[in-house]
Amino acid sequence: MLSRRALFGACACALAFAAFNAMPAEAREMRGRLGHVFATNSPVDQASQEFARLIKERSNGEIDISVFPNSQLGGDETLGRELARGSLELAFLNPGSLTGLDPLLDIHYLPYIVNDFAQADKIFYNENGILQKTLRETLSKHKMEPLGFFELEFRSVTNSRRAVEKIADLQGLKLRVPGSAGIKGFFAAAGAQPITMPFPELFTGLQQGTVDGQDNGPSITYNSRLFEAQKFMTTTNHVYAMGTVVAGDRFWSRLNDEQRTMILDTATEVTRKQIENNRALNKEFLAKIAAGGVEVTELSPETLKEFAEFGRAQWDGLGKIYGEERVKLLRAEIADLD
Repeated sequence: MLSRRALFGACACALAFAAFNAMPAEAREMRGRLGHVFATNSPVDQASQEFARLIKERSNGEIDISVFPNSQLGGDETLGRELARGSLELAFLNPGSLTGLDPLLDIHYLPYIVNDFAQADKIFYNENGILQKTLRETLSKHKMEPLGFFELEFRSVTNSRRAVEKIADLQGLKLRVPGSAGIKGFFAAAGAQPITMPFPELFTGLQQGTVDGQDNGPSITYNSRLFEAQKFMTTTNHVYAMGTVVAGDRFWSRLNDEQRTMILDTATEVTRKQIENNRALNKEFLAKIAAGGVEVTELSPETLKEFAEFGRAQWDGLGKIYGEERVKLLRAEIADLD
């Protein structure tokens, strides 16, 4: 049996715990972790650090978020699982890498949806457009609250074997790609061998020759030092990629309406700034990659048009994955750009 002193202590602890749980959320200090796969001090990491800093400042220290960049908490797949389970609070995610969770999370990876940043702004950053609507609904279905969308970039092709100057040059190349039906279908149709590999394993895979190349754009290729294991890069622009800031439902449910509004506003502010910063640095990253000994090929408008026509021709077989109606609505949005 418990002594009177032990019994009193146990009761006091129970009462203190109950009192804490009875406190309104705004009266408690909440600590959380934010994970992402992007390199330390990259445009995305800078945005995540600013996001965490502003949340702490604007919540008067009530919400304290620690940032873990560079895959310290795992790849996107791991981050997505931990968010859904409630064991991770926040992340800057690449939803296109979460197709193992749901194939709809890479609908924005259909090849050649847009040709330039102006078109991307109208299609990808349209809250009422089919891309954001699909991503928001699908993330919410898997217990993740989408807070905002940021830019990854137009994707390129790098490899260690030869310069890619035409579609036929892709034949036989083993290329690491995310688990995207759109991207895999595009490269497979071109005669390449697309291989799905978690991003944290990519650099080693390039070094060891497990894959010949990969398809990230200038920012990620430079900041993650992937170019150090490559000889050639071509700005194919086959996919415009965006990421999303997400909160796990468990964390989100602990916040009051005022805190949620503050975090949503902060996400909007930080992602808008990140997009501007990322675009301003695009040519600089290409120049640094070239300076690192990589032969950079920029396709002519005529050749890029050939790539785009080839890529869009692959859409026809993807309606069964993304939904015929979604693909139809996306085509209509693109037609309205003209």
